[in-house]
Amino acid sequence: MQDDGHFDERVAATYDDQAELFTPEVVDPAVDLLAEIAGRGSALELAVGTGRIALPLSQRGVPVQGIELSRAMAARLRAKPGGDSIGVTIGDIATTTVTGSFSLVYLLCNTIMNLTTQAAQVACFGNAAAQLEPGGHFLIEVMIPALQRLPPGETFHVFKGSEDYFGIDEYDVVNQGLISHHLHMEDGKLDHFSVPFRYVWPAELDLMAELAGMRLSDRWGGWRREPFTSAGEKHVSVWEKPSP
Repeated sequence: MQDDGHFDERVAATYDDQAELFTPEVVDPAVDLLAEIAGRGSALELAVGTGRIALPLSQRGVPVQGIELSRAMAARLRAKPGGDSIGVTIGDIATTTVTGSFSLVYLLCNTIMNLTTQAAQVACFGNAAAQLEPGGHFLIEVMIPALQRLPPGETFHVFKGSEDYFGIDEYDVVNQGLISHHLHMEDGKLDHFSVPFRYVWPAELDLMAELAGMRLSDRWGGWRREPFTSAGEKHVSVWEKPSP
């Protein structure tokens, strides 16, 4: 049996409390673009989580299935109104398949980096391509590594700070490694958990797509099709599986 990885019951219980991820300003543009790309077909979300995007996308009339490693996260999705309309398969996004094929496979919120080896990330692209219809699209939303913001010789970057929370990224430049540390202060007690990642560059993702038989279709700086520039902190990229 596979475990929940780093998204166990403790993390799943508070995942939906991240209000900044659930605002209409964040969710609606993502759902709009995903629905447009899916067209009249169906969608598969890799790492579907608690349904932050899958549920509103399903409500737009797009049939959605999901793959999720964390049983705790999947249980929260199933408990939500409309959650029973999302078919969830428990498994690793690099290797797990579901029945059918899709016009859209998508992977959001840096989750490609949860696969902490290049081999696993390459396998994920292959897995996505295998489940796409000819002419279908694979979409990823992922950060640009913040190495330009690190002073020479430093390895830590504070990406968020407040009176009761600090988020700190610890970089291992040699191995393209990244550990995201989250420190919460509650009732005078410090709670700390860390999640390992492997950061990845846009050009490297394009090569992974090519290895999987896909080609870059679009790359934007955000969900509203903002231009992707050198100053961007993330990108939304789409690769197409060619038709015969």
